[in-house]
Amino acid sequence: MNEPIHADICVIGAGSAGLSVAAGAAQLGRRTVLIEAHRMGGDCLNTGCVPSKSLIAAAHIAQARRASGPFGIRAIEPDVDFAAVHRHLHEVIGAIAPHDSVERFEGLGVTVIRGRARFRSSDEVEVDTGERIRARRIVVATGSGPAVPPVPGLDSVPFLTNETVFELTTLPGRLIVLGGGPIGCELAQAFARLGSRVTLLDIGPILPKDDPELTQVVRARLLTEGVAVRDRVRVLRVEPGPTVVIEEGAGEEAIAGTHLLVATGRRPNVEGLALERAGIAYDPRGIKVDKGLRTTNRRVYAIGDVAGGLQFTHVAGWHGSLVIRNALFRLPVDATPRAVPWVTFTDPELASVGLSAAEAQRQRLAHDVVRWPFAANDRARAERATEGLIKLVVGRRGRVLGAAIVGAQAGELIFPWVLAVQQGLKLSAMASAVAPYPTLSEVSKRAAGAWFTAKLFSDRTRKLVDLLARLG
Repeated sequence: MNEPIHADICVIGAGSAGLSVAAGAAQLGRRTVLIEAHRMGGDCLNTGCVPSKSLIAAAHIAQARRASGPFGIRAIEPDVDFAAVHRHLHEVIGAIAPHDSVERFEGLGVTVIRGRARFRSSDEVEVDTGERIRARRIVVATGSGPAVPPVPGLDSVPFLTNETVFELTTLPGRLIVLGGGPIGCELAQAFARLGSRVTLLDIGPILPKDDPELTQVVRARLLTEGVAVRDRVRVLRVEPGPTVVIEEGAGEEAIAGTHLLVATGRRPNVEGLALERAGIAYDPRGIKVDKGLRTTNRRVYAIGDVAGGLQFTHVAGWHGSLVIRNALFRLPVDATPRAVPWVTFTDPELASVGLSAAEAQRQRLAHDVVRWPFAANDRARAERATEGLIKLVVGRRGRVLGAAIVGAQAGELIFPWVLAVQQGLKLSAMASAVAPYPTLSEVSKRAAGAWFTAKLFSDRTRKLVDLLARLG
């Protein structure tokens, strides 16, 4: 048998999390091995964030042509060449791919091995291509895959997931989307804008992890644009066609489509890793880790989607940076997601960070809730993008506990609130900042200022001003 390759760090998985660790470790002079069975860049580049946002961008252009009438420009129904849309997605992927390529990482000094990895022992990994790697530290960053629900008949019909939907070169005529989370809502709206007839199904409310007051704004827009939103229904079975049979109220209804997209969540990729050989505990939610991202085997870290928790690319990258700090610099780290934002890229966008009002109430924290509508913003009026609002959760002495925004460019507007929650800032920091006019960022400043309004114009303040006036 071949002698093992000795490394300081062995990374299993070349998605966002694994690439962050491999690049950082190699540039710090550590002997680094990176193992990937599929495509470099992982889901985010190939089947997730990049193609989905590219599709959303194409759909936005199509919708802008339909919605141009109020601006004095004749509205037209766009002529969508879906094969060209497919090329657009893959051109974007191709433009980004060199940053995640084998060549780039080998240039950084990383030993890249293409194959499937599994543990041999607590500190050794073997690859199905024959290599063995013995490492001081091992990082499992294998990500997640689409979770397929146990719906009767689903396994007997062809269906799409995020791993296959971006390979379509013809536009679905009638698309049924099973799952009303962020992926389901984003793709339902995008395909509807490109010309598909879309039905969105979910057993519960859409976007259940977000504030219901804000998700209603997204739901209303989906309905306005022709998406048949059928949430709070029971999916009984799937029949050839594909046809999805649902139960709503007392009766059954059959919904026929040309294509079925399953977007009912994600499952961690732990199959085939032989985690038991390394003494690594896991369950259906992922590999169990402590706040420093270490597994039950102290030599091994698990990061990104495979560790459960928030399944976002930016969280995976953050996890990678924490492992570098802990494994190489021996610094303590805490991966508790106190100030991690998330964004659903529907139109309008929905973004959140920190505590919601419901969470603050459950934790029995004294708090106020402040709202400010986009309709009160001049830039939003100029762009006819007045749907939505910002909603702030404010703790004692004006400290920011959380923020949520539904509206145009919410994903861009959330970042100052990420800093506010992370740094424990008070609303006075936002209220006193000068925002350029006219910009959507004034929504944040005006919302912060609104919290002070009652105090500023109170009887106590009036008496103080009277006293100062009498003093000359």
